[in-house]
Amino acid sequence: MSERILVIGEALIDRVRDADGDVVEHPGGSPANVAMGLARLDHPVDFATRVGSDERGSRIASHLTRHGVNLVKSSVGPHSTSVAEAHLDASGAAEYTFDLHWDLPRLTVPARTGHVHTGSIAAILEPGAHSVVDTLRAAREHATISYDPNIRPDIMGDLGLVRAQVEQIVALADVVKASDEDLALLYPGSSVPEVLRRWAQLGPSVVVVTRGADGAVFGLNTTGELAAVPSRAESVVDTVGAGDSFMAGLLSGLAAAHLTGPDGRDRLRKASLAEVRPAVERAMSCAAVTVSRAGAYAPSLDEL
Repeated sequence: MSERILVIGEALIDRVRDADGDVVEHPGGSPANVAMGLARLDHPVDFATRVGSDERGSRIASHLTRHGVNLVKSSVGPHSTSVAEAHLDASGAAEYTFDLHWDLPRLTVPARTGHVHTGSIAAILEPGAHSVVDTLRAAREHATISYDPNIRPDIMGDLGLVRAQVEQIVALADVVKASDEDLALLYPGSSVPEVLRRWAQLGPSVVVVTRGADGAVFGLNTTGELAAVPSRAESVVDTVGAGDSFMAGLLSGLAAAHLTGPDGRDRLRKASLAEVRPAVERAMSCAAVTVSRAGAYAPSLDEL
């Protein structure tokens, strides 16, 4: 049986308000989107989150399970389900406001887990962030780790403190993906190569930085080499969920190349740019499909 992927993080309801003021609600949350994206790419996925025992929480749970994601039992809590309101401008770009509850309890990593992914608000917002970090530390013995900071300054608070938290998790990760906007917030005035070198010194084998329409740059810890991959988007309806789709595609590609899991860690450390590039290209293909549709659409393998 394939090794399972555990995704840890927030699930919430996205209230999308377009430039004309029309509002639509649908399930979302960065890690939830990654979990569903991986399931749509035919990976066995467990998802640890916190939703309420309310109508919105039930809707999220049904949405995830319908698409093949197994919801960890401790994921239903006493608070109301979190809500993010996305305001789309005329170009389709999104800005967010949040009403969040994140009290993730201590987790037991499911059997046969070969990889653990986390990121976004869940890795920073207390009290749940403490449980996230504890789980990553425990899981490193038998699983590879990935992280997407997905910085939200209005929620996460002082970026100096956030930067220290981010670097703590970067040091636990084998794979880190961030956007150039994340880096500009965390390290104002620093170039992408400078941040890649800084993070590589902390420990991850592969760091990938997405640059919107300019594609992505990825680097290797062992050699310090960098390479660029162009965007594959031919049309853009909106950018909601694009980074999460990219993350799911990246992990899917790494798993397909046997660069995740307990045995994959050593192979990933020794991997060349040529060996990692197909995973980044799969990620770019996933993001291209997502931006061509409204909302956080997760493509299947036959759509890539």
